[in-house]
Amino acid sequence: MLPRRPLAWLAWAFRGPPGPRGACAPGAAGSWGRRVGPLARRGCCTAPGTPEVQLTQERYPVRRLPFSTVSEQDLAAFERIVPGGVVTDPEALQAPNVDWLRTLRGCSKVLLRPRTSEEVSRILRHCHERNLAVNPQGGNTGMVGGSVPVFDEIILSTALMNRVLSFHSVSGILVCQAGCVLEELSRYVEEQDFIMPLDLGAKGSCHIGGNVATNAGGLRLLRYGSLRGTVLGLEAVLADGTVLDCLTSLRKDNTGYDLKQLFIGSEGTLGVITAVSILCPPKPRAVNVAFLGCPGFTEVLQTFSTCKGMLGEILSAFEFMDAECMQLVGRHLHLASPVQESPFYVLIETSGSNAGHDAEKLGSFLEHSLGSGLVTDGTMATDQRKVKMLWALRERITEALSHDGYVYKYDLSLPVERLYDIVTDLRARLGPHAKHVVGYGHLGDGNLHLNVTAEAFSPSLLGALEPHVYEWTARQQGSVSAEHGVGFRKRDMLGYSKPHEALQLMQQLKALLDPKGILNPYKMLPSQA
Repeated sequence: MLPRRPLAWLAWAFRGPPGPRGACAPGAAGSWGRRVGPLARRGCCTAPGTPEVQLTQERYPVRRLPFSTVSEQDLAAFERIVPGGVVTDPEALQAPNVDWLRTLRGCSKVLLRPRTSEEVSRILRHCHERNLAVNPQGGNTGMVGGSVPVFDEIILSTALMNRVLSFHSVSGILVCQAGCVLEELSRYVEEQDFIMPLDLGAKGSCHIGGNVATNAGGLRLLRYGSLRGTVLGLEAVLADGTVLDCLTSLRKDNTGYDLKQLFIGSEGTLGVITAVSILCPPKPRAVNVAFLGCPGFTEVLQTFSTCKGMLGEILSAFEFMDAECMQLVGRHLHLASPVQESPFYVLIETSGSNAGHDAEKLGSFLEHSLGSGLVTDGTMATDQRKVKMLWALRERITEALSHDGYVYKYDLSLPVERLYDIVTDLRARLGPHAKHVVGYGHLGDGNLHLNVTAEAFSPSLLGALEPHVYEWTARQQGSVSAEHGVGFRKRDMLGYSKPHEALQLMQQLKALLDPKGILNPYKMLPSQA
């Protein structure tokens, strides 16, 4: 399925703009340069010694929509709503304006830090009346630019909405505010002998509200499924300030449309998620991790099939990485491989309630895999310290890549039998123009993380990658975004994975719930939908 719109922007996406296009540009209509109040002195700046990230509006062909700009009267109104929660200091606004990959930068001059859903409601009601654009932001760990402003949108941070509202020790149902950090929630429920149903490399920073808003996948999806199944209810504030309370804790509720599903994965474009109810599974009493070397990707696939058959209900994760990933982790992070050098590596985790039973099943599987030649070498861990060491080899690949140069990232869903073909295709296509082309990810979910590194950003290299990667994915009936979301980066790529009729319906839903388009503009939906 190919897009129904030409991708002409690729040819000029990285040329300098012909003139000011947005409120961040000097002298632009509605710019701050002519004001005389305190806001006149507030602008985008960069910390001393930190390379400046190019403004998104200068790198990409995007024009500011006709939203209002924040006035002194607006600031006064916000201060009445969230006393002490209005941030206008340029230095404090640097980090919230830049994405985690440091490739996108907005120029918001106002960040709001509410503590309650009522405060979010009053903020959005004011912004709706004034036609002020709003950028909801959680931990700002996204990969597709969905959590940072494109122009001068007001940043609405959920950082102070970090309270656990309830936890039921029998059902394992957790109700909490959207700003709770995933790792802190994990510690909280583990003290009650439960675990969170998702685990991410960014767990130390990401917020549960952002996880739900992006339908984050992660390392436990194979065992516990996606957030569309584990989220039981949520509370969201609509663009006009209406509070939609669907914060049920019921496992079964067949009364009408399941409205929460509209907001899971909507990336803040339909409403601001302020609280969630989520089902937590019991904490496994026995966790084992095996790290194995495989002679080829065919053997990786066969190992996965064998693993499912022999480990069954205790299998909780099946991750893979290629040899170049291991080399980069060793070179940049000084992490040593626990097995002999191999073309591919797999990490298998089991989680169960009986240590002896699980160890016996895993041991039988490893003996079979080694004896049949599927695996050439392996190691197993049961103690927490070694388990974490083995997981670090997989979880820190992204960090290692960031030390290797500029990174082009793709998060694809593909049929598992074709999962690695795009990596070999790109190595041949790009040749010496790329430093490394690597593939790793959640094989059990059919999710490939395809990464290409170069010394610096290159428009010609981007042109060789796009739209080729998306066209290749479309031919396999895959998805251009498996778990990272759409955000700003992929909004014009949806046509590779969704039919025109689906895009139209998405646009109609957006118009219904946010008729003025103030919630996270320039994100998710195609610019010409």
